[in-house]
Amino acid sequence: MAGTEFVVVGGGVIGMMTTLQLAEAGHTVTLVERGLCGRESSWAGGGIVSPLYPWRYGPAVSQLSRWSEGFYPELARRLKEESGIDPEYRQKGLLYLRVDDADAALAWADELGKPLERVGADFLYAREPEAAPGFEEALWMPTLGSIRNPRLVRALQARLAAMPEVTLREGAEVTGFEVAGGRALAVKTDAGPIAAGQVVVCGGAWAAGLLETLGVALPVRPVKGQMILFKAPPGLVQRVVLMDGRYVIPRADGRVLAGSTLEECGFDKTTDARARESLWASATAIIPALADCEVEHHWAGLRPGSPDGVPFIGGVPGIDNLHVNAGHYRNGLVLAPASTRLLVDRLLGREPILDPAPYSLAGRL
Repeated sequence: MAGTEFVVVGGGVIGMMTTLQLAEAGHTVTLVERGLCGRESSWAGGGIVSPLYPWRYGPAVSQLSRWSEGFYPELARRLKEESGIDPEYRQKGLLYLRVDDADAALAWADELGKPLERVGADFLYAREPEAAPGFEEALWMPTLGSIRNPRLVRALQARLAAMPEVTLREGAEVTGFEVAGGRALAVKTDAGPIAAGQVVVCGGAWAAGLLETLGVALPVRPVKGQMILFKAPPGLVQRVVLMDGRYVIPRADGRVLAGSTLEECGFDKTTDARARESLWASATAIIPALADCEVEHHWAGLRPGSPDGVPFIGGVPGIDNLHVNAGHYRNGLVLAPASTRLLVDRLLGREPILDPAPYSLAGRL
């Protein structure tokens, strides 16, 4: 049974960024993914590099978000150079329409020194001429960026595939762990066991099921989100626009994503006409001209829901070399750079970028 320094379980954006950082530090890593890397929630989301309403989150999420937001421009540049795939990071800001807690938002921004301002109709329609008419004001966050997440995960996968330190094991399903003497000796897969010095579980919505094989009850559950994609002409929508909890996100080629639903229905990823109609209604309420555009695609993904949306990052109590990074809920892509760096710092004995205590499994299980 061949061994490797690290085995990372789960090939989403969390698992791939963990693998990348460990490999760049010179360590051998085997990344195990039951399907294709990046094809679950990392592929299904919208790619906004911020929580939707960041002032509504506690400090644990906010600290990870702030660190990650500043990391994405350089990450996108590096991945484009190293993989030849452009993740299409766009920093064109976000317009909030009809925010009922605008005063709280502005107070939050003032406290943190975050650019956020109340703007009038002239400002709003100068930037988004096709936004729904009749708004006298909006909130404007000029620094917000978005990334084309399917291209981000393709770039990450291509980068990892080219690294000699990395072994990609796609199409291999993890069925459990071999544990003895308080250590995980190997990761069991349907293609045989993989021995490891350290094991990191980045299984997203499936992480709880993996740890359940060890009698560990991780409170992470699947929460379905459905989205639609409009084939719109380039320039119809220039930046992210958010209203009543729903959003539209433009891509460089003109396509516009609209999302998303929040549904508690287990591991069901089917789409349905009611959700499609609801998403279409929300999108066309934000940008009425989208009503004339074809809906090109409709899909669903499963977010890893957790209490208060605070991820679990750290060691599994009682098993010295087993670690978890899961439970990011709606903000997996948003928080990925900071949450993976935080765990890799711990794995490699480095000074952590943030206090790891709020994310620890101890006391939260």
